[in-house]
Amino acid sequence: MAAPFVDTAKITVRSGNGGSGVVSFHREKYVAAGGPDGGDGGRGGNVVVTIDDHMSTLMDFRYKRKYTAPNGADGQGKRCSGKDGEDLVLRVPRGTVIRDAATNEIIHDMSDQQPFVLCRGGRGGWGNKHFATPTRQAPRFAKAGLPGESREVVLELKLLADVGLVGFPNVGKSTLLSVVSRAQPKIANYHFTTLFPNLGVVYVDEGVSFVMADIPGIIEGAAEGAGLGHDFLRHIDRCRLLIHVVDVSGSEGRDPVEDFEAINAELASWSPELAARKMIVAANKVDIMTDPALLDRLREHVEGLGLELFELSAASHQGTRELMKKAAQELAQLPPVTVYEPTYVERPPEVDTSGEVTIQRYDDTWVVEAPWLQRLIANVNFGDYESRNWFDKVLRQSGLFDRLESMGIQDGEIVSLYDLEFEYQR
Repeated sequence: MAAPFVDTAKITVRSGNGGSGVVSFHREKYVAAGGPDGGDGGRGGNVVVTIDDHMSTLMDFRYKRKYTAPNGADGQGKRCSGKDGEDLVLRVPRGTVIRDAATNEIIHDMSDQQPFVLCRGGRGGWGNKHFATPTRQAPRFAKAGLPGESREVVLELKLLADVGLVGFPNVGKSTLLSVVSRAQPKIANYHFTTLFPNLGVVYVDEGVSFVMADIPGIIEGAAEGAGLGHDFLRHIDRCRLLIHVVDVSGSEGRDPVEDFEAINAELASWSPELAARKMIVAANKVDIMTDPALLDRLREHVEGLGLELFELSAASHQGTRELMKKAAQELAQLPPVTVYEPTYVERPPEVDTSGEVTIQRYDDTWVVEAPWLQRLIANVNFGDYESRNWFDKVLRQSGLFDRLESMGIQDGEIVSLYDLEFEYQR
């Protein structure tokens, strides 16, 4: 039995925590006052997403939903830094869109060859070698590493195809794909033969080719979840050109015009932009047509909408070559496949500053530690002016500066917050 097609998956990812710095002093025979030599902690591993062109579904994420990168190692003496945590690499099919699970905003579109860092590892803590000064020659403190980032995301596969075949079940889409490409979709004379999208490369001429997708049968109500269409309508989103396959044989007693309009209505319900996309109509099964009036009615209706209609019989290869040539001509004039721009905006974290704060004084340095302070620093971009202002505002609102002043801190003395140091100014 074939494995089910999986095109969405919700997962939780977490990068590694940074390793802690170490307190150590150089000790060697005949060397007096060797000084601090505690090394820094290693960086936590990143969570990196990369494309694997051998993958066609998100099946690998169906059962395992939590992914955590390794932590960085703690520092050592002799100025030896801890080992960085190895990056955790998640492989996804080309065309996978990464969305934030809470807001549904697009974080990244995996359509190019560049790996994407989804969660950055926590920075390693400083060893005591960093805190030596002319007035503090034997610092007996080091810093813990910062925590890694955590995200809950939705992976959504949108196939990268130039042309999408749409139409009711059993109209001959899979047959058409099989005769114009080397794809081998399952073909049978019953509805919903195709249970997952199939891709095929169509070679029209030397140097002229395109990718075509057979989208599983869409029925009335598909945009609301009926049939299989709700699961697979997303795969038409990137298609630059649609080929609407309509059965004109009359073998099932269906009206081609009604079928044509019903599918268009579902496309419009799913996405008005999709409904406005360039379309070619393929009247299939003309070799077994029982009533030519059905074809005439469809042609009159389609041409009245300004669309072009091609007669063909996919089973006997009649008219397929002409249709593919027309598709290639249209693609030459259409814009490239859609790549989704990120819409996700990083929001300042909600940090509860009511937790316990530990303050210790070493000469002219005030060492401040608190679990909430770790989370706060890990989410601040200190290269950005607005982020630094927001950081200062949170510290003042937390009452930290008031507490330091009540303990006697003076202007110019050093405040040490994990791997951040600054001179205090009232």
